[in-house]
Amino acid sequence: FKTMVNPISLGIILGLVIGKQLGVGSMVWAAVKLGWAELPKGVRWPHLYGAGCLAGVGFTMSLFISELAFTDDLLVDEAKIGILVASLISGVWGYLVLMVTLPKAEN
Repeated sequence: FKTMVNPISLGIILGLVIGKQLGVGSMVWAAVKLGWAELPKGVRWPHLYGAGCLAGVGFTMSLFISELAFTDDLLVDEAKIGILVASLISGVWGYLVLMVTLPKAEN
């Protein structure tokens, strides 16, 4: 738990969990409002929010960047823990949002 509450891990967790939701959501909203794009048929804003949540699941580039950013192995490990925790939170939250907002499949 102590490793998760240090500045590096917390920054990564907040960036991937909150930042991705805000970034994806606000850019899609802006593109639609400015007339550059339109929502596909059947897609609503809660669906896009769920997709924004899932955007926080990011292992490959996050791990690669953390290896480049830090030379101290302890800092790299703290970054990896932050990435794993953020990906877990984002994945579970995105799944729950989409489970509630997407239409139920008919059998």
